[in-house]
Amino acid sequence: MPDPSPPPPLVDARALARQLDRLARADSPPWLHQEAAGRMAERLAVIREAPAQWLDWWGWLGASAPSVQAVWPQAERRAVEPTPALAERSRAQLQAPWWAWRRRQALVQAVIDEAAVPPGQAQMLWANLMLHAVPDPVALMARWHAALAVGGFLMFSTFGPDTWRELRALYAEAGWPAPHPPFTDMHDIGDQLVHAGFADPVMDQETLRLHWSSPEALLAELRGLGGNLAAARPAGLRTPRWRRRLYEALAARADTQGRIGLTVELVYGHAFKAAPRARAGEPVAVSLDSVRDSLKTRRRAV
Repeated sequence: MPDPSPPPPLVDARALARQLDRLARADSPPWLHQEAAGRMAERLAVIREAPAQWLDWWGWLGASAPSVQAVWPQAERRAVEPTPALAERSRAQLQAPWWAWRRRQALVQAVIDEAAVPPGQAQMLWANLMLHAVPDPVALMARWHAALAVGGFLMFSTFGPDTWRELRALYAEAGWPAPHPPFTDMHDIGDQLVHAGFADPVMDQETLRLHWSSPEALLAELRGLGGNLAAARPAGLRTPRWRRRLYEALAARADTQGRIGLTVELVYGHAFKAAPRARAGEPVAVSLDSVRDSLKTRRRAV
């Protein structure tokens, strides 16, 4: 029987392109990305040897360079950007004066288009809060695997299923489609990493609780973080009446201090690119020196 057709993507690629274009015009990367980058950098302590070269996937939006370079200042950073506008934001860092480095993300040694990443060179690939926004995360993991050198490692963060759970409940009660695409559970992400060829994936998570003083402030903040990329979102524009209903529903969920709270689940993961194993029936090349050394060892044992 022919293989079943793949399921439709959960993320709208056209909506993602519009969102990336809008975020590229922002004054700075999203603050939550900067916060997640600092928390993820604390996990670099598990890595014994600093990479000579690392890829910062969607580097400008990820806002991670200061956190990583505080740990490994000598490692060569290459920002990988998905659009020309974001590549230009990363290139602009090259023209910043040397004394301003603390006020920008950090020194960029190179900017690479996402479609032109050379294979098998980087010792680390870093991807901060972007995996949940791509239409095909499994295919992206395979590209990450190809970009790494053998022995290189992947560090990433993404949103977990508890992110914006209160907002999802509000939308469900009102009979509206979900306000974002589904977020993948960290155990399923671990399985996807193995399927992409990575070894020894390790996943963990933490939960943040964010508060806003008004519905208007909350929605403005969420727009600054991105937007609704769900493929199943309504095609048309929302009306002022719908927006008033949303404001009222959010205001009704304020606590005794007048604050509206939402949950964010940050999922962190790291994995390694192991040396390829020979398949059954494939020839295995062994050097003559290795055979001689093995024979010497056996003779000494006898």
